[in-house]
Amino acid sequence: MWEPNTRYPDPAVRDLDPSFARYHLQLASVERLYTGCRWSEGPVWMGDHRCVLWSDIPNNRILRWDEETGTVSVFRKPSNNANGNTRDRQGRLVTCEHDARRVTRTEYDGSITVLADRFEGKRLNSPNDVVVKSDGSVWFTDPVFGILHWYEGHQDVSEVPPAVYRIDPHTGAVAKVADGIPAPNGLAFSPDENILYVIASRAEPNRLVLAYDVVDGVRLARERVFIDSGPGATPDGFRVDVDGNLWCGWGIGPELDGVRVFNPAGVPIGHISLPERCANLCFGGRYRNRLFMAAAHGLYSLYVCTQGVAGG
Repeated sequence: MWEPNTRYPDPAVRDLDPSFARYHLQLASVERLYTGCRWSEGPVWMGDHRCVLWSDIPNNRILRWDEETGTVSVFRKPSNNANGNTRDRQGRLVTCEHDARRVTRTEYDGSITVLADRFEGKRLNSPNDVVVKSDGSVWFTDPVFGILHWYEGHQDVSEVPPAVYRIDPHTGAVAKVADGIPAPNGLAFSPDENILYVIASRAEPNRLVLAYDVVDGVRLARERVFIDSGPGATPDGFRVDVDGNLWCGWGIGPELDGVRVFNPAGVPIGHISLPERCANLCFGGRYRNRLFMAAAHGLYSLYVCTQGVAGG
C-alpha cells in the first residue's frame, strides 16, 4: 500500500555512504504519479512536450504523463509490447518492441521507421533497452524475454543468441558489439562515452553490471564486472548522471525494491525505496534533475541534486 511521505527528509531516500549527501535533496519526497500498469518500463523525458512517455508492456501500450496537468493518457496502443524508449539527438522517439522484434524510430510526422529487425538475415529476439550515442549511433540489447511467453510479446523461436548491437547512424548497418551476456538488459554510457555499462540480468549466482571500453566509438573491449549485485538483488534498467553515478532500477523484495545508486567506482552510495520493484528510470524536468522511476505498476518521481547526462 502506497503512503506518501508528509515529513522531510523522506525516509525512503537513504544515504548508504556519506558521499550521497550531495545528491540527496532534503526537501524532496518520492511522489507517485500513476498506478494501474501491469509492468512499467522504459521511461523517457520529452522536454519539448513537458511529458514522460513510458511502456506498460503487458497492456501493449505507451503511456504519457503531462507535467503541467499531471494527467495520464495513452500515447500509443497497440505498441507492439514496447519496452525501452529513448530519444535520438534530433529529438525523435526510439523504441524497442518485443512483439514485432524490432527497434523503431517515430518520425516528426508520427510515421514509424524500422531501424533494426534482423541481424545477418535472422530475426532479432525481443529488443529490450536502447541508448543513442552523441554520434547518432543507436545501441540496444536483445534478450529473449519477449518471446518466452504470450505476456510481454508472443512465444516464438530464438534465431540469434542474446547480444548487444550498434546501428550505424550513416548506413543503418547493424553490428554485434557484445555477446555471451546472460540476458543483456539495461545499458548506458558514461558521461564521456568511453565506457558502456550493460546489465547481465540472468548471470549466476548474482546479477551483474558489466563495463566495456568503447574503442573508436564503434566497438567494445575489455569486458569486466563493474557491479556484483549480491544475492537476491536484481538490477534492470538504469541511467547515468553528469558525475558518472549509476542510478539503477533495483529489486526484488521490500528491502531492495527501488533505485540503488553507485558511484563511478561501483560503490553503492544511496538507495530510494519504493513499494514495488523499479524496472527502469530516466532524468527529466526543466533541468534534468527530476528522476522518473517506472516501477512494477506505476510511475514515481523524485527531485535530486544532480542532472542526468544529455541523451539519457
